[in-house]
Amino acid sequence: MRRTVLERFQRCFFGTTPKGGLLARLRGNVAGNTLAMMAIALIPLLFIAGSAIDTARLYMVKNRLQQACDAGALAGRRFMLSSSSTTLDANATTQANAFFSNNFKLGLFGTKSVTFTPSKTSENQVAGTATATVPMTLTGMMGFRDQALTVNCEARYDVADTDIMFVLDTTGSMACLASDTNGCNPVIYSYTRPSDPDAPDYGGTGYASTEKSGSKISGLRQAVLNFYDTLAAAVDPATHLRYGFVTYTSTVNAGYAVTAVSPDYIVNSWTYNSRRLAGDANTGTAKTSTDSSKNASKCNAYSVRSPVTGYTTSGSATRTYGTWDSSNNSCTITEQPLKPKWTYEKVTYDTSQYKLGNTVADPTKVTGATSRWLGCLEERDTTASSSFDYANLPYDLNPDFVPSSDATRWRPMWPDVVYYRGNNSSVTYSGNSSNPLGDDTTGNYYPVMAVAANGQVSCGKPAKRLRTMTRTDVSNYVNAADFVPMGGTYHDTGMIWGTRLLSPTGIFSNDTGAWPGRNPPKRYIVFMTDGDMQPSMCLYGMYGIENYDKRVANVGYQSSCSSSTQLNNHYARFLAACAAAKARNISIFVVGFGQTLTSQLTQCATPGQAFYAANNASLDAAFQTIAKRVAMLRVSK
Repeated sequence: MRRTVLERFQRCFFGTTPKGGLLARLRGNVAGNTLAMMAIALIPLLFIAGSAIDTARLYMVKNRLQQACDAGALAGRRFMLSSSSTTLDANATTQANAFFSNNFKLGLFGTKSVTFTPSKTSENQVAGTATATVPMTLTGMMGFRDQALTVNCEARYDVADTDIMFVLDTTGSMACLASDTNGCNPVIYSYTRPSDPDAPDYGGTGYASTEKSGSKISGLRQAVLNFYDTLAAAVDPATHLRYGFVTYTSTVNAGYAVTAVSPDYIVNSWTYNSRRLAGDANTGTAKTSTDSSKNASKCNAYSVRSPVTGYTTSGSATRTYGTWDSSNNSCTITEQPLKPKWTYEKVTYDTSQYKLGNTVADPTKVTGATSRWLGCLEERDTTASSSFDYANLPYDLNPDFVPSSDATRWRPMWPDVVYYRGNNSSVTYSGNSSNPLGDDTTGNYYPVMAVAANGQVSCGKPAKRLRTMTRTDVSNYVNAADFVPMGGTYHDTGMIWGTRLLSPTGIFSNDTGAWPGRNPPKRYIVFMTDGDMQPSMCLYGMYGIENYDKRVANVGYQSSCSSSTQLNNHYARFLAACAAAKARNISIFVVGFGQTLTSQLTQCATPGQAFYAANNASLDAAFQTIAKRVAMLRVSK
């Protein structure tokens, strides 16, 4: 039987009996006592030193083992696929083992029998157990056996309370494939707008580009849902997440989000590029007849209009009058068909009921037409400039300015009453034989709604204010009938409203405030676009019709609809809106989808947070990467 260290020590120095031991013999022989005593003293000193050395080795091995375990767990959580399985997927397991092995080499300090076992926890995180056997050195000479070390680790995505605003380009090119670098000329179709929980059941007709199979917007829908899933898998039970959405083209449908805070934030009247009745114009061939019952006085005084005012539902009227013919003493009665004559110019209309979503008469029609607001807005007052003082932004670029006057209030877009008038400041026109009501769709004088199918005016899906959303809520939003591609690309419109809805100090601050007893949330904008800016001087959008209103670029009338000054000024507005977001501690992720990351897009993004996605798969990967960065990977145990 193996003797203990104490037994060996006792036998060596004291013998098996008190008389037979070394010390007993030394009493009788004092020669060399000093050397013997030194030798005896070295043995416990050797034991103490060996213990210190091996203890230090054990500490260092355990520390490195813990670090390697943590690295493996982090890697496993980083690459783990979200699923209902209770076991860790193969790829995550492989990555976890690789990171462990890279951080702990077999043989370190003589270690042997090293193992690492990653696993999936019930909370959808990654845990790990690592073991290593450490042989003893000096203490091994004294009978100490190899020591087995075990450490445990766990990694999770630690998500602080977080607000995420998706600002998504849903312009016409999103109907194409990412490989369609020159567009795809999609067919335009009309649809009935669906009801929306955040806007009146407005219905009405919308227009959209027919999506190709595998379109960019279909990839966007899936990427948003996968983003949600990735983040949801990392959420602790106590963590709060809120989502919001802004879809943008040349404008943003944020009107009903504003009126929900205060209808007074939108004007009660506004001046539009429109037309007003300027009287009657003759149309068609007059009919004449003779009335012998009237004398000269009655004949010349005879004048009847039918209807007395206005027009019939077909837009016509008749004026009947008499002309005395003295040569034969008879009264000639003339019936002249009439049509409206219009003056095309800026006209001010009452918007007090229109802005509430009520059905109102269309003042630019004579056929009893009505209008109902869809929710898109014209911006408040601004400055036409290519540079801005970020500390003193104009009203439209200041996300926190509370409306207090018509200059600072928003204006409801009213495309039904907006008309083109060529390069005239004011012109009177009464149509032609093909368009007797003045709607000359092939000339200079026609309503913008006549070219709505060409994207000259668009009003997309209502913006979604920040709120807690289920996956079904998100799916319902991105898969709705009005989450469709249409219109032109204006990055500034999206960023202005994304920042406004997310700002902790603006009119929507109640949406993004801290949860009771919690720290303020982290705030992020995920900005996605598939194209560079394409502003037009001719379309009707968030800044009116630029050719007439000159709110962004104060240049002359552009018959080609393009202006380099307008483009540069929109770039400046976009960067000012990005700066306003960052000034409010909002982090910005930018994704260029099939679109080169321009200097403006890169500058807008928070450093290191700009991504290029060449196709739907890389868009999905970019969104998941962003979700993981939002989740802030860390070791939890």
